[in-house]
Amino acid sequence: MVRRIVAAVAVLAVVLVGGFGLVKAIGLLGGSSDDGVAQGSGPESTAATTAAGTVAATTTPAPTSPPTTVPVTTVPAVPSKEHPAKVLVVGDSDAGAFAPYLKQVLDKTGLVATTVDYKVSSGLARPDFFDWPAHLAQTVPEVGPDIVVVTFGGNDTQGLALADGSNPSEWIDPVTKKDTWLVEYAKRAGSLMDQLGTGGRTVVWVGIPNDIDPVRSERLGIQNDGVKAALALRPGVQFVDTWNLFSSGNGGYAEYAIDPRDGEGKDVRASDGFHLNEDGAEILAVRIADVIKADLEARGATI
Repeated sequence: MVRRIVAAVAVLAVVLVGGFGLVKAIGLLGGSSDDGVAQGSGPESTAATTAAGTVAATTTPAPTSPPTTVPVTTVPAVPSKEHPAKVLVVGDSDAGAFAPYLKQVLDKTGLVATTVDYKVSSGLARPDFFDWPAHLAQTVPEVGPDIVVVTFGGNDTQGLALADGSNPSEWIDPVTKKDTWLVEYAKRAGSLMDQLGTGGRTVVWVGIPNDIDPVRSERLGIQNDGVKAALALRPGVQFVDTWNLFSSGNGGYAEYAIDPRDGEGKDVRASDGFHLNEDGAEILAVRIADVIKADLEARGATI
């Protein structure tokens, strides 16, 4: 009698283990793919206050490579007038320059609701002045965007500080400490890309243009290289190459560019030789809008 009971228990264990393995195998075969992300190629003040309130200067751990586990995603709803896709535009004054016209272009589709959140003179170099990862950890859940457009300009061509304001010697300057500075900047940019892209969100990173001053352009180029190093590990992040968009045929500084809206050449630079004027900002907004429209179509929308 005891032998029969032992045998029965053994058979039942085999059946349960086998059944679990079968269920697991079916789950692997039938699991959904992570296709929610579209594929694609010095502070002026000591306050860190926005409309959302004051943000504590705390740091966020920055991985040197993308997360090893794929975030759980949900199938995004097809953008429509009843259920528009939510777009969040964040960054420094450059974001504030192109965002108004970008919103106009996207509003015309009837498929997008746009929120703009920018902070003048901010970036990733000085979390003691304004901590973007901490700020976005609060803002993104509140807005619930499907697409995030992000840009940081010339404010980051300086020594990289920690949250307490200290400047480690290996990050003190992007030119004299290029190798170590570039690695750290790429880590900060990549960490923010990962943070914003969690859950299948589309991230559109807008690069920076060059400068009329070759010395400043060298520093901007190193910053741009840091972003590209982060992008190389994250093929799902869309990149708008502003540098090439507003460069001459040989890659140098350009004062004029062709406006795709009417095919005419226009002065696109502000008097400081770096920032874009109104025409330049609108030309850039059109390029960004094209990327967003392609993403909307990939989600099933008809533009």
